[in-house]
Amino acid sequence: MTTLLGDARTGKLADNLTAFGRTLRRAGVSVDAARIALAQQALQLTGVEAKRDVAAALEAVLVGREQDRAVFRELFDAFFRDPELAHKLLAQMLPRAEGSAVPPPQRPRVREALMPHRAQAPRPPQAADKEFEFDAAMTASDLARLRHADFNQLSASEYVLVERLVRDIRLPVPRVPARRVRAGWRGARVHWAHTLQGAAHTGGEVMSLHRLQRRRQPLPLLLLVDVSGSMERYARLLLAFLHAATRQIDGQRIQRDVFAFGMRLADLTPAFRESDTDAMLLRAGRAIDDFAGGTRLGSALATLRLRHARRLVGRRTLVLLVSDGLDTGEPDELARELAWLKRHSRALLWLNPLLRYDGYAPSARGAAVLHLAADGMLAVHNIARLQDLAAGIAALMKK
Repeated sequence: MTTLLGDARTGKLADNLTAFGRTLRRAGVSVDAARIALAQQALQLTGVEAKRDVAAALEAVLVGREQDRAVFRELFDAFFRDPELAHKLLAQMLPRAEGSAVPPPQRPRVREALMPHRAQAPRPPQAADKEFEFDAAMTASDLARLRHADFNQLSASEYVLVERLVRDIRLPVPRVPARRVRAGWRGARVHWAHTLQGAAHTGGEVMSLHRLQRRRQPLPLLLLVDVSGSMERYARLLLAFLHAATRQIDGQRIQRDVFAFGMRLADLTPAFRESDTDAMLLRAGRAIDDFAGGTRLGSALATLRLRHARRLVGRRTLVLLVSDGLDTGEPDELARELAWLKRHSRALLWLNPLLRYDGYAPSARGAAVLHLAADGMLAVHNIARLQDLAAGIAALMKK
């Protein structure tokens, strides 16, 4: 007989499960009413005697993205902590642990989700500096407005929400023939091993020729992100976007090398191996020692050529250069290093947030050099432009 959900004394488990779902939504995890109902059914099947079983059941039905698993597990432990009744999970749900023990460090999404809501003092309707507090569950009009809002014009609360939204944007990277081959029916070379195996079943007669055809893999990417002062409001958002959007396509991991540049070059490829975007941003912040400084793209590319040239996969690599082009280095050095980069890559796509201006012209010295070297340019100043990036890459690859 299935045990009804609820605490033996108060019967609050169903309500607490709903509250936990709201907390997950505040942390940026996509949870709706259907998933909450499915979670209740899952707990009816597994029971609530073992905390490990409850955690596994809830994670299976409430988490739909790999990058949200670590957030769910940390939030589950913090939300359902009860020292006295740990063996009877969910008997009481406490928003924080009692006692004076120092809590473990939490991800920003988890820490923000567990913060209590603060009531705001009423403001006069004529106040010009009115700010809006958004929850993760926004209305359609809010989403439409934020979709076209310039990243540089966002308030603090809007910036946090947009940073979560950009993680859900997908970037279908084009596939290209790989160097490795696999068995198939098309190809220039005969797969003699499979052909002879087939002949063994037909008395030695070769009835068909198996072929070796090249595998197809996502286009290798080289990501160069400007973290200078003029790009400060864009860099964090674009790093979060690139981390989530270029992780894999159709279950196949994308080969990507990531570098940040300001006055110097910083290798962010190890940070991008993190499965959680918050962990990536934290590790990237430690790797960048000149954030919000100046820009010397030429010397940064020289470092790339001297120390990391083998990262480029011949003429197959697509280079995504994120910068406003306000370079303070020597134009001749920049032109020379860009020429080398183009000789060792397939295409160079310049992602420039300043393209949001209709009358924009690359008048700065560095921007003029970049304009001549780039195979294409796209604006990346809001969510709508990031969603158009896939179409821009596809058009560039057809040239």
